[in-house]
Amino acid sequence: MDNLTLKTTNTWCPGCGNFFIFNALKKAIAKKKKENIVLVTGIGCHAKMADYININSFYGLHGRAIPVAQGIKAGNNNLSVICSSGDGDSFNEGISHLIHAAKRNNNITVIIHDNHNFALTVKQFTSTSPKGFKGSSTPYGSIEDPINPIELMIASGATFVARGYAPKVDHLADIIDKAIEHNGFSFVQVLQPCVAWFNTYQDYNKRVTEYYGPSNDKAKAIELAYEEKLPIGVFYKKNKPSFEDLLLDKNAK
Repeated sequence: MDNLTLKTTNTWCPGCGNFFIFNALKKAIAKKKKENIVLVTGIGCHAKMADYININSFYGLHGRAIPVAQGIKAGNNNLSVICSSGDGDSFNEGISHLIHAAKRNNNITVIIHDNHNFALTVKQFTSTSPKGFKGSSTPYGSIEDPINPIELMIASGATFVARGYAPKVDHLADIIDKAIEHNGFSFVQVLQPCVAWFNTYQDYNKRVTEYYGPSNDKAKAIELAYEEKLPIGVFYKKNKPSFEDLLLDKNAK
């Protein structure tokens, strides 16, 4: 995998969960033709992936990584397009793009580095921050309940919905590989501790448990997503023509 790592100076904090996600992504694509892969990132700590990995990449605007990924896939359907985004990037700034891409079943893979805060701009709360979260934008604690990304994506129409835990690199790499190979919209939420602003290592290490799915039962998958033990694995999978399949079929006629 050394040929997938650029010699750029790495600026992630020591212990950052992004290191694990970076290695998992490299493992997932190591046996694939890298010229057929494009990585699109948004704005945030996650976006440095594009600086460190030796594949085709594109920096998008904040919250706008997904439409760029959709455009690249529309331009060349033979490419495997991976969108690397953060919880603030896609659950706050770009949530409408996320929902509609899932609804359309665009054949792209979206990996969310979910550390429950806007880390790059110093600890503002996001849609997945827990109730009571204290940060620079909520100094007295957030009064909002967080969204459940798994439930949101299943309800929106995503046909591959999974959750991983950053330190479990091999498990996460397997999920990402399956997501890339899936024909349709693939969503992977990665539980990512943020050592600088919201260190969840101890909590996640106690609660995370591997789940061997997937289910084609939406209600069962959503129920699983709310379990206290924090299951990781593929929650939901459905075989369905992708947006690109339908578009190409219509144009052929």
